[in-house]
Amino acid sequence: MTSRHILVVDDEPDIRSLVQEILEDEGYSVATADGGEAARKARRVRRPDLILLDIWMEGVDGITLLREWSENGDLPCPVVMMSGHGTVETAVEATRLGAYDFIEKPISLAKLLLTVERAFESERLLRENVDLREHAQPIIEPQGRSPVMTQLREQAKKLAQHNSWVLIRGEAGVGKGTFARYIHAQSVRRDGPFVEIAVGSISEENSAAELFGSEDGETVHYGRLEQANGGTLTIGDIADMDLQTQARLLSVFQTHSFTRLGGSEDVDVDLRVIATTQRNLEDEVAAGRFRDDLFYHLNVVPLRIPALRDHADDVHELLDYYINYLVTHERLSYRHFTVAAQNRLRNYDWPGNIRELKNLVQRLLILGSGEEIEVAEVEQAINTHTVSVESATPVLPYDLPLREAREKFEHDYLLHQLIEVGGSVGKLSKRVGMERTHLYRKLRALGIDHKKGNE
Repeated sequence: MTSRHILVVDDEPDIRSLVQEILEDEGYSVATADGGEAARKARRVRRPDLILLDIWMEGVDGITLLREWSENGDLPCPVVMMSGHGTVETAVEATRLGAYDFIEKPISLAKLLLTVERAFESERLLRENVDLREHAQPIIEPQGRSPVMTQLREQAKKLAQHNSWVLIRGEAGVGKGTFARYIHAQSVRRDGPFVEIAVGSISEENSAAELFGSEDGETVHYGRLEQANGGTLTIGDIADMDLQTQARLLSVFQTHSFTRLGGSEDVDVDLRVIATTQRNLEDEVAAGRFRDDLFYHLNVVPLRIPALRDHADDVHELLDYYINYLVTHERLSYRHFTVAAQNRLRNYDWPGNIRELKNLVQRLLILGSGEEIEVAEVEQAINTHTVSVESATPVLPYDLPLREAREKFEHDYLLHQLIEVGGSVGKLSKRVGMERTHLYRKLRALGIDHKKGNE
């Protein structure tokens, strides 16, 4: 696995060599730059994981560089400023621009190493917090004790020990992303970044820039490949990737390098790619929509995740897992399924797989009352979900008077959105664009009980 890469920018040769020697002795990969122009070039050659930046330099000073790098949003990595005679004004400006910390010169070895370690730890925690906000659950071991799931976990562990690219297949909602995370967590890259991109969520014209990054003058946008350097990149819905981007991705597999859009220099990367798909890639290859050479590179040891209906013995454990998770993390009231309700769900077809099961549990905890979840309540929740999923067009109340039809639509709409945001009225307010006080009144008027949700 690639070690953490640090860029040291200082116009004093003695300081550059001293800091480089100290950090390399600690196992870090270190590049140096003697000024602003050299720093710009070094950032184009390789994305740093951390930058140590002197404030006072001839030509381009550190604050100017920091401002330039933060113009297009957040800094791409933690930046620690170095200065022997900083002022309050420069400290305030650097902080405003996103600098993580300051180190005073002459540099203390202990202070340097402690600051670097804390910067990396802060970045790791920030990444985990973002991950928790974006996903309904943290990185977990795939649930289930059935023989098929036990065998899949063992297969995933074996795959994790090798550096080969991986293709994970399965229907929507079966947990392909969870297995991708599990493989990363079991590999030697576990301490490196885990980066995800869903091809289907970005336009064809932007997919290459999202993956490979771009350059425009001194502005460098790091794509997902560089963000995942030293770790794992998961590409969801890879069957949706256009042929030109497929060819560029194949080149990365073969050369371990690529060129950013608008750039002229090769960028070296060391990462594992895990691709997921719910489509039959053999059919896509035959139809000319997917490159056969990329398919063969991905399909060396494929991992196929079965539909939930094919390991129904795990339904009971999954129900318990999501009840405990939602009660603990989203502060929902505890309820448990009766034996009859569990048996009904064990024999349910689960067209939406594990994702549907999780959503069903969340809905029942938010909307239901009483400790027990009876089979009739389960039946009603299943039927409601089936109508909303399978209907090609919304079921509108055309046979009602306008006022009643509007109230029914508002009830169903707000109830759906409340479930989607996990019961949080605050999140619901932002999603539907309604001020909180008015929203509370509206929910009460429509008979929607939000108190079981996460405030």
